Amino acid sequence: MPDSLTALAEEIVDCRRCPRLVEWRELSAANPPRRYQGQEYWGRPLPGFGDPAARVIVLGLAPAAHGGNRTGRVFTGDRSGNWLYAALHRAGLANQALSEHRDDGLKLRGAYITAVNRCPPPANKPTPTERDNCLPYLARELGLLEQASVIVALGSFAWDGALRAAREIGEDVPRPKPRFAHGAEAEVGRFEL
Repeated sequence: MPDSLTALAEEIVDCRRCPRLVEWRELSAANPPRRYQGQEYWGRPLPGFGDPAARVIVLGLAPAAHGGNRTGRVFTGDRSGNWLYAALHRAGLANQALSEHRDDGLKLRGAYITAVNRCPPPANKPTPTERDNCLPYLARELGLLEQASVIVALGSFAWDGALRAAREIGEDVPRPKPRFAHGAEAEVGRFEL
């Protein structure tokens, strides 16, 4: 990772801006379900992961309490990650189809994976304030991923986060704001969303 993405990752990992999310991620890490008992949990915010020269950014809502919060890498160690990395592997964007922990050898080629929120929210529902606290991290990532031209938003929360972050870095966001729908596309400055 270039120094600027590395510095951003270190800043993200140290974040404690949202008391409710800090409490939830740490409680989830301290009280894992039976199938994960005995495993060491990451229990900190998650930075993005992937190729710094990526053309494609895959954007999700937040890490899973017992997926990324456990493994230390977004979309890793849970069913959504199993589906995502298998799809990226089939498309030639990942060197393997499965990701179970952050040191499993997974490498992305031309892709970068991140989330709007960096901590798992209770019931997968971050508050608007929690979203806004994380948004500067996403905006900085978008700015640092200079070769990226496509954002694949996995859901309406990610779609809205992409629009907000793109606007924050000065990209031209159409008015009225493009609405999310499965299969929807929008030109947002340099990005095809």
